[in-house]
Order: sequence, then C-alpha cells, then structure tokens
Amino acid sequence: MAQNAAIVTETFSFLKEEWEAVLQGCSQPSVFLTPRWQRVWWECFGRGAELHLLALRSGRELLGIAPLMCRDDVLAFLGDTDLFDYHDFLVPAGREDAFYPALAEALASLSWRTLRLLSVPQGSPTLSHLPALARARGWAVEVVPEDVSPGMALPASWEEYLEGLDKHQRHELRRKLRRLSSQYPLNYYAVSDPNYLTGYLDDFLALMRLSKDEKSRFLTPQREEFFRLVARELAQAGVLQLYFLELEGRRVAAALCFDYGDQRFLYNSGFDPEYSELSVGLLLKALSVKDAIAEGLRYYDFLRGNEPYKYRLGGKDRQVYTVTVGR
Repeated sequence: MAQNAAIVTETFSFLKEEWEAVLQGCSQPSVFLTPRWQRVWWECFGRGAELHLLALRSGRELLGIAPLMCRDDVLAFLGDTDLFDYHDFLVPAGREDAFYPALAEALASLSWRTLRLLSVPQGSPTLSHLPALARARGWAVEVVPEDVSPGMALPASWEEYLEGLDKHQRHELRRKLRRLSSQYPLNYYAVSDPNYLTGYLDDFLALMRLSKDEKSRFLTPQREEFFRLVARELAQAGVLQLYFLELEGRRVAAALCFDYGDQRFLYNSGFDPEYSELSVGLLLKALSVKDAIAEGLRYYDFLRGNEPYKYRLGGKDRQVYTVTVGR
C-alpha cells in the first residue's frame, strides 16, 4: 500500500475537517496537534520556512498527515519546544503499517539534509516505526530523551485523588486549603467564552509576568500575540479553560488549561507574589485538578518540565524524545 500512496501538499483550510477527524483516531491526541494550534503558530512564526503539510492517501483513504516545514535544509515539525509540548504525525490507530512506509517515501522525495523531530511523546508509534524505516534507506538515526512531561490518571473522586498522594503532600495540600479558606472565601472559576476573553487574558498575562522573571522574559510581544490568538481559537472550539483564583475581588492566580478528548492540559500559569505565602498558584492548580475529576476527565497533563509542584500534586514522569535523521 505504501508504494501506491499518493503524497499531496495541502493547505490548513482544505485539510481542517479531515485533520480533526484523523486526530480523534490517533493513539495520543493532544491539543498541540490540532489544526487550529498549528495554523496559528505558522501564521505567527512561519516566516522564512517552507511549509510541507503532507496528506498521505491510498485512493480516497487518508492514511495520515505529516505537518512539516523546512528551513536551512532542516526538515522539522511545525513549531518548537517553546510553545509546543508535544509534536507528532497524525496517524489513526491501526493504520501505522500503512502510514509510516508512505511517510518514508514522502521524506525521500523532499529536499533536506537533517530531519529533526522534537518532543515526540513516549508511546508514540513514530518511535517504534520510523527509525527502522529510515535506517533501511541508509539514513543515520538517533533517538534521545529530551525532557519529561509529568501527568497522572484521574480517579473517580477528589477524595480518592487525595488518598493517592504521598502522605506528606496530602497533609500539606489539605492544610494549605484550610488556611486559605479560613482567611478568604474560596472563589475560583474558569472562563471559556470567547466573547469575554480580552480582559481575562490581560490579567492572565500580567500574572504570568509577575510570577517569575523567567516568564516575563519569555513573553515577548510575538509570543504574547500567539497566546492571545490561540486562546481565542481554542475558546471558539470549546477547548479552553482559563482559571482564576480571586481574593477579595482581586485575581491573584491564573492557570491556562485546555481540555481535549478526555485530558486536561495545564499549559501555563501565574500568580501574584504578594500572596505567595498562601500558595495561591499551587492551590489553583489543585482546584483545576478537582474540577477535571468532577467533569469526568481521565488524565491530567502537567506538560513538559520537572517543576516540583507537578510531583507534589501527583504527577508521574512520561518521557519525550528527539528523533534526528541525517542523510
């Protein structure tokens, strides 16, 4: 089937509906693989690169999609590790044996010196299929750990979640929640309506900047524009959940989450350091876990990075990898 597969370069608008359908059937769907996320990134950051949005088909059947770009003889997924936590090809589960040989054929037809695939998640079929196919063509292949991405399966209830935490962390979380509730009414909520996002996004970005110098430096004007655009796109798709914790009418912590499939992705967060003694940032994240459980979601993904709070809240490491192919 791979030899008969057609390779067509498409546009985001043409592929949008098929893309969403294919993504739903992937073994590890994520918000970063949606056409909305990838299109916004391309429009913000794609200048100077050549887009290779490949649709691999066998007859009328879409085998999968390869969202790639080429810059300076390096072929790569769209995006980078600053704004994407996961990358991958879009392959419906069960179609891997047809897609990856067709992909290898497509790669052979393109002009590149290095294929660099960042942030491929543990368990991806790309890790088990592509290296052997590349080596069979005489290409050099290296697969190396890149980062960790902690997350956790969600139980049926908040109490069950608490019981699953380390004893010390369970005690600390309960103590901090009691302390906050004893001083202020517990007022937290999620904003998801795209018609009311502007002011909330302003506050979210301000809290990001306040919480860490590193985040303030990260939020360049171009990245801030990306945040605003992708938040609106995903709010329109019913995916965004922008959480706030308020104390006496003042927003003191924020967490930008995306609910995709049966997972909640914690993308970024911020808090007012004046309230750091009350652990407002940690507690808002914990409350977003509580809501995810109540909403019947099955997995909470803290995303890449080994920040201590992720483990305090029950996260377990999953690896992400870089795949490099040279020819």
